[in-house]
Amino acid sequence: MKVLRFLFFTTGVFCLTAAGAQLSCSTAAYTKLQESDPAIARSIRTAEQFIQQAADFPNMARIENGVVRIPVVIHNLYHTPDQKITDAQVAAQLETLNQAFRRKNPDTVNTPVSFRAVAADCEIEFSLATSDARKRNTTGIIRKYSPISSWVMDDKMKKSAEMGDDAWDTRNYLNIWVCNLDKFAGYSTVPGSDFSMDGIVIGLAAFGGGQKTIVHEAGHWMGLKHLWGDAYCGDDAVDDTPKQASYTVGCPTTVRVTCGNNPTGDMYNNYMDFTNDVCMNLFTKGQKSRMLAAFNPGGARTSLISSTGLDRPLIFESALPEEDPRWLQVKMYPNPVNAELNLDFSYDVRWLGKTIFVTNLVGQSVMNVTISSKIQSLDVKNLKPGVYFLAAKNDQGLSIKMKFIKL
Repeated sequence: MKVLRFLFFTTGVFCLTAAGAQLSCSTAAYTKLQESDPAIARSIRTAEQFIQQAADFPNMARIENGVVRIPVVIHNLYHTPDQKITDAQVAAQLETLNQAFRRKNPDTVNTPVSFRAVAADCEIEFSLATSDARKRNTTGIIRKYSPISSWVMDDKMKKSAEMGDDAWDTRNYLNIWVCNLDKFAGYSTVPGSDFSMDGIVIGLAAFGGGQKTIVHEAGHWMGLKHLWGDAYCGDDAVDDTPKQASYTVGCPTTVRVTCGNNPTGDMYNNYMDFTNDVCMNLFTKGQKSRMLAAFNPGGARTSLISSTGLDRPLIFESALPEEDPRWLQVKMYPNPVNAELNLDFSYDVRWLGKTIFVTNLVGQSVMNVTISSKIQSLDVKNLKPGVYFLAAKNDQGLSIKMKFIKL
């Protein structure tokens, strides 16, 4: 039976849907992918060893001036205008995040009596950046149109060259990308991960006031593991969280005993389980020590303590107005056309370098043109009057099929 349950766990844990659990977190799977690079694997191991050593000494795992304040930059990638998040959504989400980490959320009253003694105010807060790396004022929110309609766990949303948005200096800012994720709610880097890709990715459906996916992923970002240690009855490296078999589905109302964790049972109200949002309401003192350890001198997050991201900026500039795309697909004009046909690729530069094929009504090729500009012109004055078709395909599998009339 244990073998069958273990097989179910290893094959199914990263395929949860929103209907089955509070979130589908892919951080463990993402970390395994990162660790395929030996240098990153060593860096992650080193960061973990440091956290374990510092967390064993609670006095070392505290920050001298009290609360840790982390400057945050939100990168909102949208394909359609309805995917743009509002300032109010961001404020509400950060409020939920801060309530969870300061144990000020109203639902702390739902923490089971058996776990209240270990529940912790983590003394960690998150605020939108007020100053960029050049000391210029910022709102801490970047909204950027992308021709990508949905994203997967490949970090392309973190790269402007891939139609995403480059991270701000990850040593001084927590970068959070909010975009339309395919099949899961979020994932995060862990301490010691690839410096250039460091940060949290959250799906649009999991972002906003009351949503706790970001709380879970922020825990990973500061070194917390899933309660089951990503193995059957595994170890999350925290002493005051009981061992448990695997993730919890839904929101149990009774003690759930696994791995011999009598009498308390599983700590399914912990933010590092997979229970529904309404069921999550605590971090423990041991988890707090692990997270704060990452900020100690020599820890993977220590540079954030001296970040100037929350300082008063020295340069004040008016923000440029945000411009929504006027259309989402390639635009062709004029049609009908007499001499010059124009194709506008302004909102999707992935077409540059690809070939446009023009055919007549009987399928004969009459023209091939390589796309060399965002506004590509086709000289069609020598074509006979009639109906023509143009087609192109890019490396992402997207196709253009359009019809025009030559006068």
